[in-house]
Amino acid sequence: MDSSTVQNLIRQGMPEATVEVVGPDGVHFEALVVSPAFAGKLPLARHRMVYATLGDLMGGAIHALSLRTLTPEEAARG
Repeated sequence: MDSSTVQNLIRQGMPEATVEVVGPDGVHFEALVVSPAFAGKLPLARHRMVYATLGDLMGGAIHALSLRTLTPEEAARG
């Protein structure tokens, strides 16, 4: 597993999102996901939306995923 594969899977499941993933060791990843679909949702709900794009890979090929989930407005504020 590599960061570009994780990034592509999230993009496929959330095509409106901007996604950046890093994970140099191939099992621990960090992702920034910016999506208008996150508007009005609590962080746990946002994370579940991203996890849903990865399915059974979570806890398997992807040992750990640190998420930062923002709306476009939140991202623009920094």
